[in-house]
Amino acid sequence: MSIEPVGAELEPAQAREPRRQRKKTFTWRDDGFFFCAAWIIAAVVAYGFAQTVSQRLLHAAIPRPRILWVHAAVFFGWICVFIVQTTLVRFRRLRWHRTLGVAGLLLGAGMVLIGVTTTLVMGHFDLVHALRAPDAARAGLAIPLNDMIFFASTLAAAAWWRKRPEAHRRLMFIASCLLTAAAFPRFPISTIRALPGYAGVDLLLLVGIAYDLARHGRIHGVYALALPPILAGQFVAVWLVSTRPPGWLAFGQRLIG
Repeated sequence: MSIEPVGAELEPAQAREPRRQRKKTFTWRDDGFFFCAAWIIAAVVAYGFAQTVSQRLLHAAIPRPRILWVHAAVFFGWICVFIVQTTLVRFRRLRWHRTLGVAGLLLGAGMVLIGVTTTLVMGHFDLVHALRAPDAARAGLAIPLNDMIFFASTLAAAAWWRKRPEAHRRLMFIASCLLTAAAFPRFPISTIRALPGYAGVDLLLLVGIAYDLARHGRIHGVYALALPPILAGQFVAVWLVSTRPPGWLAFGQRLIG
């Protein structure tokens, strides 16, 4: 039987931790990183869509379907909720965070439905008004549909693991990064539509991985599980858009006419 020195029971638990572990305890908390990441994502979205919102929505030569306005409002609402949620965690308002989290997950689920509907409606709209070549409009469905599939999957995983904060916050970060795929191609420097968008998304995800390596010395398992299928989906979507295989064009024809 081991005998502890007198007064050991009064020693703080933190003081008995290894020195290396104690040093990490006093570094910048993870919620600070995700708080800043939310604002970076918001800045990317605001800057990207600011380049086209006037020409393609507010003052479009051909008025856009109303679903596009609904989509824009819900998209903007999601970014605002993500900022508020990371802010609540940053300042330790966890009860409010959990309460708003239910509404946020419902908003995210509605966003998937509206996102898919908007993709199909706008694809048909582009064909009817000859805004895009028919094959380009049908093949181009691959990008937004891929984004919605993986956004929905990541959001569902975040909801499932909502009681595991370290996994939950990284999944919400990944889900929000995926939405920037529509913003990056609108940057003035973009010359190719699909690839720069995903390159920007992947750069944001790489920042999350780099933070884990710098802060914890390892990559969280969420990234190891989520990123391989996400990257594979990006590759397939870009391949479908660039090669336009007949089978995919026929499927697109069935979806948007």
